[in-house]
Amino acid sequence: MGNVLITGTTSGLGKAFTEKFASMGNNIILVSRDIQKLKKQQLYLQNQYHVTVNFIAYDLTKEDAADLIMEQIETWNTPIDFLVNNAGFNECGLFSQTDLDKEIKMIDLHIRFITQLTKRILSIMKKNNYGHILNIGSTGSFIPSPSDAVYSATKAYIMSFSNALYGEYRNTGIKITLLCPGATETEFARKANIEQTLLFKYAVMKPDKVVKISYPKIIKGKRLIIPGIYNKLLVFFSKIIPIEITNKLTMIMMKNY
Repeated sequence: MGNVLITGTTSGLGKAFTEKFASMGNNIILVSRDIQKLKKQQLYLQNQYHVTVNFIAYDLTKEDAADLIMEQIETWNTPIDFLVNNAGFNECGLFSQTDLDKEIKMIDLHIRFITQLTKRILSIMKKNNYGHILNIGSTGSFIPSPSDAVYSATKAYIMSFSNALYGEYRNTGIKITLLCPGATETEFARKANIEQTLLFKYAVMKPDKVVKISYPKIIKGKRLIIPGIYNKLLVFFSKIIPIEITNKLTMIMMKNY
């Protein structure tokens, strides 16, 4: 049994991972913005899996988010054995037409916040020479995406960041894993207004399926996980097809129909 901190827990992959870790007997710290959803999730998990569940309700795009989380963890005197950096969102569209304020918040969440929280949690894990960190990337981590430029750029950062940390800690008791799912059936697509794109019409995976495939590999500390044959092929061909072609294909896949 360990203590697992998961961000972005009230829907999608975060919710699925929360249930999986709780079902394995881990205590959970939920971190999301909606306090009412967090209270319901806390009650459900405690009753269903009989584990200790705490939550922190906060907007993770705010500059002091990582500090607030660490202060609360110290108050609870709870060592973190597993960190899941899952929280994220998308602002999709042609770069000249997208909302800059939303894109800055996305950069704050996907890059600044994840970097800050990971550094703080790692300092604790290093003392015990033990811990797991799971970062959620995307197939977009591998593919610069016209009409989704900033999102894919932030996910490319997460990939580079994770791979570097894996190299730094591979011979220690700390395991770093990068999970790169493709289109997944969550609120993510609806909020980003990309539900009607070709990307979300074919080979869309359910969150529970992604977690079922990924969880055993995460526990073993595998560096990179790309769930699903379609997603594996997508990443493979993105590495050998010229960028001019992948750009055209991406534009077609991200167009609303």
